[in-house]
Amino acid sequence: MTTQTKQVNIVPCLWFNKNAEEAANFYAKTFPNSRVTAVHKSPTDYPNGKAGDVLTVEFTVLGQPFVGLNGGPEFSFTEAVSFQVFTDTQEETDRYWNAIVKNGGQEIACSWCKDKFGLSWQIVPRVLMEAINDPDTASAKRVMEAMMQMVKIDIAKIEAARRG
Repeated sequence: MTTQTKQVNIVPCLWFNKNAEEAANFYAKTFPNSRVTAVHKSPTDYPNGKAGDVLTVEFTVLGQPFVGLNGGPEFSFTEAVSFQVFTDTQEETDRYWNAIVKNGGQEIACSWCKDKFGLSWQIVPRVLMEAINDPDTASAKRVMEAMMQMVKIDIAKIEAARRG
């Protein structure tokens, strides 16, 4: 039994187009508390590969275990699933955002971006979530309106909108 399956009851499996190991290494390099924990090669030929090809990769991102499957081109990621990464500072927000976007990724809107593997991410400062859920509805409305104008979240602008 591998490290990830010993105590974890559910592990998301992500279908990649033959680049699961590259993706796992990218995520391990980008986020703290992240690492590749196992690379498994296929014992036999399969529809999109041959015996000896990397079939699955076990990895951890921000402490969350995942499995990457080299499934082939039949399926791709959509925005219907995304990973939210919560940040505490603008520097942290910028670091994650830039790592994803500047390495073949894409900016979307309102904290959303997509990595070069097609996986959607939301790089979300905690202050944004606090401000949107502020009991002061006028403040929350200003913050929401400010956020809707952003691509990458600017904490200073969120705080200014919250203050009015």
